Amino acid sequence: MTSEDQIIKTKAFVKQQLLNAEGGHDWFHTLRVFNNSLLISKKEQVDVFVISLGALLHDIADSKFHNGDETVGPKIAREFLFSLNVDSNVIEHVIKIIENISFKGGNEAQNFKSLELDVIQDADRLDAIGAIGIARCFNYGGFKNRALFDPSIKPNLHMSKAEYKTSSAPTINHFYEKLLLLKNRMNTKTGKQIAEKRHVYMEQFLEQFYAEWDGEK
Repeated sequence: MTSEDQIIKTKAFVKQQLLNAEGGHDWFHTLRVFNNSLLISKKEQVDVFVISLGALLHDIADSKFHNGDETVGPKIAREFLFSLNVDSNVIEHVIKIIENISFKGGNEAQNFKSLELDVIQDADRLDAIGAIGIARCFNYGGFKNRALFDPSIKPNLHMSKAEYKTSSAPTINHFYEKLLLLKNRMNTKTGKQIAEKRHVYMEQFLEQFYAEWDGEK
């Protein structure tokens, strides 16, 4: 089986696995991350095959939808890639990417570094900001039945990993606890350039949101 065939089969597998996923973490999110990963890769010296598989499988079983269990995604990905007879070194690299890609709060250090992880992480973070990032943020907030905004509940910028994972704060708080932080956490030049524009859009959205909330004249 060629690498191209393996990518095609991986796309079909992920699309099926995420058939009924929450709208912000569905197949279309994965596809956007895949496409942005390939875009960023054009200016980086990276293994595009690893990038392709890592981007497609990065959210195959997001821990937030599996009672916080971070082992489910890597397990599913490993078994699937093994079934395709993907090279063992590639499998291990992809698993490390899946285990280390997420923003988990608590300022936790990554346990693994690679240029391929940098690229996919940037692509994933880009999908969390800008217009689509705003839409995904409120979609997830609705999914969890969170308030839009509550002025009495201030953003917590010093959450531990456990606190971040179990937070039920209003959706607007998530902008300050994650989304507005991502611009300065981009790894690649291309990622940083795209993030700048999307960051400004979020700031403009928040300004408009507060004006409407307060009953602008």
